[in-house]
Amino acid sequence: MKEKHRHFIIHKPWGFLSQFVNNQTKRKKKLLGELYDFPEGIMAIGRLDYASEGLLFLTTDGKVSQEIRSSKFEKEYYVQVDGIITQKEIELLKTGVEIGFEGKKYITKPGKAAIIEDPKFPLRSQKIRDERHGPTSWISICIREGKFRQVRKMTAAVGYPTLRLVRVRIGEIKLAKLEVGGVVEVNSLF
Repeated sequence: MKEKHRHFIIHKPWGFLSQFVNNQTKRKKKLLGELYDFPEGIMAIGRLDYASEGLLFLTTDGKVSQEIRSSKFEKEYYVQVDGIITQKEIELLKTGVEIGFEGKKYITKPGKAAIIEDPKFPLRSQKIRDERHGPTSWISICIREGKFRQVRKMTAAVGYPTLRLVRVRIGEIKLAKLEVGGVVEVNSLF
């Protein structure tokens, strides 16, 4: 009998790699497998880098992984940036900005962006910085593509480097009140 695929929603903490095996023997980094006893064959869908946090899907079904990584699913990020961003830069983020990708220049596809209030996320394990270094602001960015470190490159391209990045939504599924490091098994991801 064929084993049923399993799916999970997690709130990836800062400082974890979006993987289950670390092939780098020199450095000891935290892996997702430390959060829960996941089944064999589990994979992260649309990775979040070491310094990023938030909603991450895990599955044992490669077809589901491919579907969710496609442009059918909008991904929303709350981003704390260095400085007080203005509507001018928000408009640039909406229409697309030039970033570097695989050694070439790339113009991001149009998306959504807005200035938001501080979402009051729990403090992370490593302090970002304090007010002595100047003001910060929060924005929401929604994209349907996912180039390597794209959101960070986008905010830097308009002059506001990312200080903190939290994915809060993939398609219709939201991070909501899932605690940092929290894991929920679900019947389906869409």
